[in-house]
Amino acid sequence: MDAAKQIQGERICFGPFCLSPGERLLTRDGAPVEIGGRSFDLLVVLTEQPGRVLSKRELLKRVWSDVVVEDGSLRFHMAGLRRLLGDGTDGARYIATQVGVGYAFVAPIERQGAPGPAPRQAPDDAGRSIPAGTNLPARLPHLIGRDDDVAFLAERVVDTPLFTIAGAAGVGKTSLAIEIGHRLAPAFDGRVAFVDFSMIENRAVVPAMIAGAMGIAVQSDDPLAVILGHIRDQRFLLLLDNCEHVLAPVAGIVERVIEEAPMTRILGTSREPLRARAEHVLRLDALRYPEEPDGLSRDQLLAYPAVQLFCERATAADSGLVIDEEAARLIAEMCARLGGMALPIELAAVRVGTHGIAATARQLGERFSLAWSGRRTAGPRQQTLQATLDWSYDLLSETERMVLDRLSVFVGPFSLDAALEVAADAAIGSDEVAIALDELASKSLIVPDRARRTGTYRLLEMTRAYAREKLLARGQREQDAVARRHAAFYLAELEAVLRQDESVLQDVKPLRQQLGNIRSALDWSFGGHGELKIGVRFAAASAPVFLTLSHLVECRTWCGRALDAIEEAQRGTALELELQAALGITLMFTRGNSEAAGNALARALEIATALDDRWNQLRLLGRLHIFHERIGEYAVALGHAERAVEVAQTLGEPEAIGVAYSLSGISQHLGGDQIRARRELELSLQKSPPSTRSRTIHYGFDHRNRSGIALARTLWLSGHAEQAQRLARQTVREAAGLDHAVTHCIALIWSLAVHLWIEDWAAAEEDLAAFAELAQINALGPYMAAAAGFRGELAIQHGHTGEALVAVEDSLARLRAARYELLTTPFVIALVRGLILDARLDEARDLVDATLATCEARGERFAMPELLRLKAQVLRLSGAQAQAVLALLDEALALSRQQGAHAWALKVATDLRQPPLAAEEIDPPRHVDRLQERIVMADDQKRPVERP
Repeated sequence: MDAAKQIQGERICFGPFCLSPGERLLTRDGAPVEIGGRSFDLLVVLTEQPGRVLSKRELLKRVWSDVVVEDGSLRFHMAGLRRLLGDGTDGARYIATQVGVGYAFVAPIERQGAPGPAPRQAPDDAGRSIPAGTNLPARLPHLIGRDDDVAFLAERVVDTPLFTIAGAAGVGKTSLAIEIGHRLAPAFDGRVAFVDFSMIENRAVVPAMIAGAMGIAVQSDDPLAVILGHIRDQRFLLLLDNCEHVLAPVAGIVERVIEEAPMTRILGTSREPLRARAEHVLRLDALRYPEEPDGLSRDQLLAYPAVQLFCERATAADSGLVIDEEAARLIAEMCARLGGMALPIELAAVRVGTHGIAATARQLGERFSLAWSGRRTAGPRQQTLQATLDWSYDLLSETERMVLDRLSVFVGPFSLDAALEVAADAAIGSDEVAIALDELASKSLIVPDRARRTGTYRLLEMTRAYAREKLLARGQREQDAVARRHAAFYLAELEAVLRQDESVLQDVKPLRQQLGNIRSALDWSFGGHGELKIGVRFAAASAPVFLTLSHLVECRTWCGRALDAIEEAQRGTALELELQAALGITLMFTRGNSEAAGNALARALEIATALDDRWNQLRLLGRLHIFHERIGEYAVALGHAERAVEVAQTLGEPEAIGVAYSLSGISQHLGGDQIRARRELELSLQKSPPSTRSRTIHYGFDHRNRSGIALARTLWLSGHAEQAQRLARQTVREAAGLDHAVTHCIALIWSLAVHLWIEDWAAAEEDLAAFAELAQINALGPYMAAAAGFRGELAIQHGHTGEALVAVEDSLARLRAARYELLTTPFVIALVRGLILDARLDEARDLVDATLATCEARGERFAMPELLRLKAQVLRLSGAQAQAVLALLDEALALSRQQGAHAWALKVATDLRQPPLAAEEIDPPRHVDRLQERIVMADDQKRPVERP
């Protein structure tokens, strides 16, 4: 790793520690510290750039460069390193975590024995060092004729919000943009994303495409808001390639980014400028070529970039090629005829490997006259490119032409199997297609992906567009036949994936690469010439892919269209079940807890029941449980939980038991039975398998994680505060590791409640900051409203009212508008406390009474003892008779004991010991004695809670 190259004798000192990378030694107060090799390497990498957040991907690449490991290994070693350093002990801070991003070394350091600070990762003399965390394609070994353009852009892009490289197809815009991305990646600390719009046909998915390239999971209706949330305060370089067919949406997006993310820089490529605000344009000209080659020497001819490019590609195609003065002159003439365009030159040069220089020059001369190529119309470069492609196309055999035309149906990469399935028919057999593929690859009309060794091919964007026109010219019947085979192939692929283990959806990279083909097949299936029967099946098969990639809006759209088009014979089948299940979960998270979402989930459960599909019954009961819990229908949610337990007992599998008792335990907790809730939640954790992202997506959220965080709340209510706080912290850490924003937010919401109850303000502030950030960058509306409410609650806890009360009231209004009732009762309690502080006692009493009635009607009883205690406090401060106050406290105490909520009971005990304010004389000790009789907190009930 890079640390091995550090200056010998250099020491990095921080706190009581000294790190010697050259000697691979860590000391504390001069004494050696035992540290594992990977942990040592992690520490070296972190201290190289103190203060900078290093992404998980970058750390894995730097420390585990020799093996492939998962994020879990990084988390394990990072936790061990923190323990070894004593991070968090006595206020010491060495390593900070940025939620969802990575880690940074935050302690002050002093470098000894070195001439200066360790260098940041930077390119070598050839500029080939690639910082971790980018998705940049491989650069060309040598970018010919673009030195001035590279130098210009490398200097200007860093300080210019938007630069567009404009030029004709085939001029080399993409190669130049990729080169700039590699050159500038160190200046942006590796935060570079490359977006290839040639892979999409639907303009509506432009924001999702950008988010995908950036590695951002989008679980809302507004991908752009999520993107801005990630980059608003960060330096970032965004490369947008092939924008010409999506100019309007791209222009709108870049203007928003420029306005709201001022540290982001955008470099686009397009055949014409975006015409966006603040745009700077570099018009990329063709490569220089000799206009009058006669009289120039061989060396003079070879000095022109266009000739250099031709010679480099020609000798690569034929390593025995000899370029003498005559050959150089012929090459110069061909470059002139081709107008110095990079792509046509490369296509002609490849032909030299087969036909030789003289024959290629002759053929080119027969197809291109200087007069034709010299015309300047609206698209002069495009005309030259069209001529080049026409020429290349004419040199193909009829079979090769047919195969190329048919391959134009692919959007993005395609496999050999896909090509054989789509291009072959009764007229052209698979063997002929395979031979044609080899020929087309050798002629650079299709490009094998050799860099990633994936065994896939793709058509360059301009080649695909050209071949697409040729396919259209063959007639609608031919076009539909090809599109039908294309859709059928990917439908079979997706359905095969669904029949396998769900872990195949864990790796999102191959899924993301095929999004273009999936979208294209869906567009055709539901289009005017498509087949709705295929489309309905395709929507169901693609739903897990869209859910895995967090493209919830697309999933919702296609499932809705499929359900509108489903045949009567398909209703009540597993096909409709999957469509309804996906529609329900996507509606719930993208459009709120609407009636339509509930209806879709209920219909899916009805089908699963009719089919006696118990696993799907369990999955859907889980989704319906959280749906009705979110809208405040706790009794309905409890009914789903009880039914889930029955289904799980029939299945008899540990995972089923774990899911069912997670639902039941949460319902018991919210319903006020903390004794039963603890028993069932502990059983759920014992039976549940380890959390995985694929299982989380399958169910819609992580049941194991929800059990853990609900148990933490239950433990606090049961009187075990320390255990509750430990479990809350552990569960939040596990949720963060799933890389699933909704699950992480759920864990943070409920951990916040624990910290607030315990009055650990620092922990509450930390979790609130993480929660607010997650909600903001993922555009999760109800959670954004909840974050504002939590901020108000914290302020009230510190004795502030005013703006804090307004914040809580506003949060309550927004949550109720979204039909998200799960947090309304805790926020009402916070609001009542604030009203009491402001002496607005009548308002507080009315609010408590209304909330008590609502909780009773809903079956939300866990907070009722606290509401009764607060009502007693309001009456006491209002001067009510002491007997009425004590009656309420007595009721709260009895209910606390009934629920097993000893924490509420202790609060009641504190209030009972306060003297009455009314004139009536009361004997408080009598009530204290009664209290002592009722509160049972035996030591044997305080057993530690262990996570399985």
